[in-house]
Amino acid sequence: MRFLILATAAATLTFATPALAQLRPLVEPPESAAAAQDGVEVFLINEGQVALPAAGPDTIDTVAKDGTRLRLVAAPDGQTMVSPGGFARMHYRLAAAAQMVAATAGTPPATAATAAASDRRPETLARGSNGTATVLADRISAYEPTYGVYGPGDAGAKMQFSVAVRLFGNEDGLRFKGAYTQTMFWALDKPSGPIRPTTYSPELFAELPLGQSTILGLGYRHDSNGEAGGQSIDVNRLFVRATKSFDLGGDWRFEVTPQAWFYSSRVGRGTDLDRYWGYTSLSASVAQTDGLKVAGTLRGNPGTGKGAGELFISYPLTRIGPAGLYLFGQAFSGYGEALSRFDSSDSHARIGFAFTR
Repeated sequence: MRFLILATAAATLTFATPALAQLRPLVEPPESAAAAQDGVEVFLINEGQVALPAAGPDTIDTVAKDGTRLRLVAAPDGQTMVSPGGFARMHYRLAAAAQMVAATAGTPPATAATAAASDRRPETLARGSNGTATVLADRISAYEPTYGVYGPGDAGAKMQFSVAVRLFGNEDGLRFKGAYTQTMFWALDKPSGPIRPTTYSPELFAELPLGQSTILGLGYRHDSNGEAGGQSIDVNRLFVRATKSFDLGGDWRFEVTPQAWFYSSRVGRGTDLDRYWGYTSLSASVAQTDGLKVAGTLRGNPGTGKGAGELFISYPLTRIGPAGLYLFGQAFSGYGEALSRFDSSDSHARIGFAFTR
């Protein structure tokens, strides 16, 4: 029965590289794009008369059981030989940046509900050492959420832009990335509506997949409030973190990200920032592809009893337009929501929209 399914799937395959002589790839189609995040098995059938190296196409385009078009890339495996009439099993991974719009060839006449669903663009996601985020383009992905939210009273407006760029390597092995996050606070409760001091956070880091569900990250982060003189705060940290992902079924996943760091330097007014930020954090999220996502982060210093927690809740607004847009809620309680106020405690709740999550 397994090979009947594989043979049926093979009839729908198109390949991004020329077919290899006498080796016929058969894909076991995943249930969905989310299921493919953990890898897809491909069987190479030797239909010739001599043994051949088990080398499949670099990329394979296929269709998941739910109709989503997927692009798979070969994972690095030790090469073996395939005897005549035999087969080899290879592991392919989802090329997240190349996921395609859901569509199914030869489907029955669509109802109004299914026609509306087929016009929506599914989420394209990539996994990193800081969790799963929205893909923007090849080599470029979201890092932290990009959003704009507003809250009552002195919460005002909070806006954040964050992006990561893969500098070297590929998504299936060791890669080096740069990231930039900018967080702004707009005091709309004041008559003049001033922009409060902004936090600027560039990063450089390396990531390495450990198996199919864990990604290790090691890097450097700089945080600055952009001020000069006595108001300047500049913090440099070296960090290590790892994200472990769990498939919950039904396109749901759970992720947990512990992180630890030490301060290589603290310049300006933030020399005692470790009393409030501490040396560790723990992030976790539960999310459904094209559905609800709840994410949170805790950090602090147990020795001083000072810390903070932040919560994000998002839901895609797929009917508004083709571009990704999410209803987005954000809440913060504790010390240091803004770098310039690292030694002040605040509690704020805001709601708005996000472009990535």
